[in-house]
Amino acid sequence: MGSEGKAAWDREKPEHLVRLTRDYYVGRYPVTQEVWETVMGMGSNRSYFRGARRLVEEVSWLDIVEGNQKDSGQPSFLEQINSNFPAMPGWQFRLPTEAEWEYAAKGGHQKALNPSQHSQKASDLYTTYAGSDKLKEVGSYDLNSHSTTKDVGLKTQNELGLYDMSGNVWEWCRDRRDYGTSYYEECAQQGIVDDPTGPNKGAYRVLRGGSWVNPRRACRVSARLGPRPSHRDPGCGFQLVLSSQFTG
Repeated sequence: MGSEGKAAWDREKPEHLVRLTRDYYVGRYPVTQEVWETVMGMGSNRSYFRGARRLVEEVSWLDIVEGNQKDSGQPSFLEQINSNFPAMPGWQFRLPTEAEWEYAAKGGHQKALNPSQHSQKASDLYTTYAGSDKLKEVGSYDLNSHSTTKDVGLKTQNELGLYDMSGNVWEWCRDRRDYGTSYYEECAQQGIVDDPTGPNKGAYRVLRGGSWVNPRRACRVSARLGPRPSHRDPGCGFQLVLSSQFTG
């Protein structure tokens, strides 16, 4: 997890070993406006760029997880989907952890790092973007987006059959952002970290994947942002996971 490559920001360092022990499903596409309106109702869609197959944007972490942002009275997306569209018994929808998101974007187990190969770097094992070293093949970004989001599934899928994990819109993760106290460094010092969920304290949450307005550097599989959970803009959406251990 993370990167120490030339393009990496300090907040991506150091690379460290993570082991995921819990099964989870990942949406083939990030959440579209069609899905959002089905779950939240007509009139709830704030997206700037409209289209049923376009990704929902202008949604905050609070809109997704806690609801009632600015005393709006609107329930959270997760509350609505888990109450009204139950999946398998004992399983619930939630946001991915950063580690789950990065694992899925990189292509999952087929290219996972073997713990016995500690000398290998992520750059030797994974593509730069989610499915390719050429962003134009897998994502919409500042040079090919025509200043707008795109319908899902127009680009090439990654190794796990997932689309739009690089570019199009940033995707909220469950974790808090804590760049200042070097959470990644703490993980690296532990050797191999099982199922990391981010720091216990922090006022900000994490975004992953880059968007239609960003350059290539921001769309790499290890790139990270961390705005306030109330932040909304036309470049912020989210991906869903389904797991038997609900963590919000």
